[in-house]
Amino acid sequence: MQLEESTYEALRRKAFKEGKSISAVARELLAEGLGEQRRERRLTIDDFPFVGGGRSRQGRLLPVSERHDEALVDALKKKSRR
Repeated sequence: MQLEESTYEALRRKAFKEGKSISAVARELLAEGLGEQRRERRLTIDDFPFVGGGRSRQGRLLPVSERHDEALVDALKKKSRR
């Protein structure tokens, strides 16, 4: 879809002001303009498949967030043994 520069800028400002993506604002405005009712959908954990993607095995250093220096020493020791 092609937009006039002024229309795009207005859309971009609205998206920024509302803390949404330009696409989300455009979809909302189009649905409203076409008379479609907006359906609010509740988000579930399935909507966020990336949650937990950074989990690691912390072993004896649990929680690593508090014992990161020890974790770094362990990692460096293991690397030097290779």
